[in-house]
Amino acid sequence: MLYRDADHWRAATQKRVLVYGMSGLGKTHLSTTLRGAGTWFHYSIDYRIGTRYMGELIADNAKAEAMKVPFLRELLMSDSIYIGSNITFDNLSPVSTYLGKPGASEKGGLPIDEYRRRQEQFRRSELSALNDTGYFAERAQALYGYPNFICDTGGSICEWVNPNDDYDALMTTLSSVCLPVWIKGDAAHTAALIERFDRAPKPMAYQPAFLLECWNAYLAQTGTDAAKVDPDAFVRWTYARALAHRQPRYEAMARWGVTVTADEVASLKGEADFTALIATALERRVG
Repeated sequence: MLYRDADHWRAATQKRVLVYGMSGLGKTHLSTTLRGAGTWFHYSIDYRIGTRYMGELIADNAKAEAMKVPFLRELLMSDSIYIGSNITFDNLSPVSTYLGKPGASEKGGLPIDEYRRRQEQFRRSELSALNDTGYFAERAQALYGYPNFICDTGGSICEWVNPNDDYDALMTTLSSVCLPVWIKGDAAHTAALIERFDRAPKPMAYQPAFLLECWNAYLAQTGTDAAKVDPDAFVRWTYARALAHRQPRYEAMARWGVTVTADEVASLKGEADFTALIATALERRVG
């Protein structure tokens, strides 16, 4: 690991961490808190995906919809208007909107083949953004003078690694430049995440084989034609299964770094608390 023990971590003049875990357990809250301290550079994987790797896809999709409206088509064709996505750290919805949900078009869904195509675009984009972590860690220090760095990953990072391979290329690369920190939730957190998702289902990225398995199982269980699937009903049905699928993958990835709990992260009030928490996590690992 990048920091061999708690004392090494505390003494480090450059602290670099990568946080991962289920969406909704505090990754972005933690990153924002540290960014507010003034000495931490916040590298958001989802922001990088939306601005660098999928920005053109997102904008072109919006333009394609606008071209269906004669008034807007005329303005676009004459370069009289500009369409782009307004992605910020606090508004990453253009990425999830483009990703979409599979199902009936009249309910806002995408045909499953198109949905799988966009999933693959996202997979490639997320891998590229993750592999940019080392570059941004160096850039943050060299260009802006930030001594500390936090990589705020998406919940789907576990889908693109082989967590049981000690030599997994992605985790080997990431752990060489940052200390991976798993934010672990408990059963109560999982129940709360499922309840929240049920109220407002959102697009997600899935491992290709897992997605196909869930899609076929949903069609068989409900007897629904693929073109008539309610997109929200499908992603609600899939969500708890996705959490159960991801949990052991996160757990296996934890050997590359340290583990903290969602409750511990929620209680942090600033940089000093975070430094102490990681020191404690390193002590737990050694113990």
